[in-house]
Amino acid sequence: MNGGGIFKYDLDLPTNNFQNEVKAKNRIQILNSAFDPMTTEETVEWAVRLIKEGQRGYICTVNVAILMMMSSNPRLAKFVEKASLIVADGQPIVWASRWLNLPLPQRVTGVELIDEIAAKAEREELRIYLLGATSDAIATAASNLQDKYPKLKICGVANGYFSQAQASERVEAIRQSGAQILFVGMGVPRQEYFLEENWLELGVNLAIGVGGSFEIFAGTKKRAPLWMQEVGLEWLYRLLQEPGRLWKRYLVTNSRFIYELLRVVVNRLSKNST
Repeated sequence: MNGGGIFKYDLDLPTNNFQNEVKAKNRIQILNSAFDPMTTEETVEWAVRLIKEGQRGYICTVNVAILMMMSSNPRLAKFVEKASLIVADGQPIVWASRWLNLPLPQRVTGVELIDEIAAKAEREELRIYLLGATSDAIATAASNLQDKYPKLKICGVANGYFSQAQASERVEAIRQSGAQILFVGMGVPRQEYFLEENWLELGVNLAIGVGGSFEIFAGTKKRAPLWMQEVGLEWLYRLLQEPGRLWKRYLVTNSRFIYELLRVVVNRLSKNST
C-alpha cells in the first residue's frame, strides 16, 4: 500500500535490466512529460518481449490533450511517469521534439498499437482482452479484429460502462480469462485510474490505455485521412465529427500547448544569447 499517497497501490512494475533498456536510451522531456524515442514497430517488439520474459508493465500513449491534462492532474501525471513505456500519440508532439532538438522518431497511436499488437499476438499465440466503449461497439470491434486476424486469441470482451462498485467484477473477469494483453478504452483519465487502482489484481503482463480506438475498429467513428494525420490535423477531423463535445477541449488544450512550447523555445533562445 502507498500509505495515503496519490496511488491506492504502489504499482508492481519490474525493475530488471530489460525494463531499463528503453529508459537507458535517453528519455526525452517534452514540456511536462518524458517520452521514449520509439517507433511503432519497436514498441510492438518491446511489448512481445516483455510478455515472453514473464514481466509486467503498461504503456502510456500521450497526446497533446493528455499532456496538458497532466499539468493540472498530479494523479494522472504520476501514473504516466510510472509507465514502462511512454510514447507520443500525436504529430504535434513529434514536431515539438524536433523544434527542441530532441527528436522523437514518429508518433505511436493507440489505434496502430491495437492493430500491430493483434497481428503479432496472432503469430505468437498471445491472449488479449478488450475493455471499453459500449457493448455494441466493443463486440463489433472484437468481431472485426477476429475477421482480420482469424487465429487471434481474444479471451474476453467487456464494455466500459460500469460503476465503481462493479469494477471488481470486471477485474475478476480479466484475471480469470488468462489474458496477457489488456487494451482499455474508457477515455482519459478514467482508464488510467482503473489500471492504477486494480493493477495488482488484473494479472495481465501488458496493459495499454487506448482511448476511443475501439470506435475506430467498430466503424462508429472514422479516422482522419492519412494526409491529415501526417500534417498534424487529426484533431481537426475529430472536431468536425463531434464539434459540440470537442470544441472547447481542443481550443483550450491546443492553445495552451502552443503557449507552453513557445515559452520553452523563447527561454532557450534567451539563454543561448546571453
